[in-house]
Amino acid sequence: MQIIQCLHTAVLVSDLEQANYFYGTVLGLPQVERTLKYRGAWYQIGTVQLHLIEDTTLPGKLQNAEKWGRNAHVAFAVADLAAAKEQLLERGYPVQMSASGRAALFTQDPDRNVVELSAVQTS
Repeated sequence: MQIIQCLHTAVLVSDLEQANYFYGTVLGLPQVERTLKYRGAWYQIGTVQLHLIEDTTLPGKLQNAEKWGRNAHVAFAVADLAAAKEQLLERGYPVQMSASGRAALFTQDPDRNVVELSAVQTS
């Protein structure tokens, strides 16, 4: 077997409207059309998609509450980590800096799904 590309990752959310606000407005991800019948939303990040799937029975509990990066999470590269942190805090989203010392932070969407934002060098 040879994996050649990541196509998408799926995240379960209990409230699609709150999740759309977080991923579409706060993170600024572009939403793409989807034709499936169950409630959800798709976002495009480069060549990869993020699929939100609504499940109103989610427990909303972190497995590791002290180190958010040690939970299941999705990671995105950002051009300006300080600006991303400021925007999250201004909107009331929690932020935990990476314990490894690298330029990264962790936040949580409204369902407490962990999202990593890592600084990258742009050429």
